[in-house]
Amino acid sequence: MKTLLTFAAATLMATASYADDVFGTWKTAPDDNGRTGHIKVGLCSNGKICGQLVQGFDENGKKSASPHDGKLIIWDMEPQGGGKYGNGKVWAPDRDKTYNSKMELVDNNNLKISGCILMICRDGGVWSRVN
Repeated sequence: MKTLLTFAAATLMATASYADDVFGTWKTAPDDNGRTGHIKVGLCSNGKICGQLVQGFDENGKKSASPHDGKLIIWDMEPQGGGKYGNGKVWAPDRDKTYNSKMELVDNNNLKISGCILMICRDGGVWSRVN
């Protein structure tokens, strides 16, 4: 019984302390219409990395309600090592397209996004850390 309690406590501590450098809130690069958003990146329920739109901004940088608030923008990203992430998806609301994507931490405050659909690739720009 003591071993089981020790294992349970160690598992809870490991789960609670798991954090990744990419976790936090990021401001997207402007979309085709000049709009940006704040994406909160964290752990998905499946243990992979996800990002949810928490606030949209219009082309003038003013907060704006979006029909996409609360929706997943990033899902199923997996750490690849060295600040790189892959095997995930990124949804671009301005084009309503989902890309097979990868991300890379340029540094602690900048995140490069890119993705492809079949042979067509798109640079998602560099997102900046909000917190």
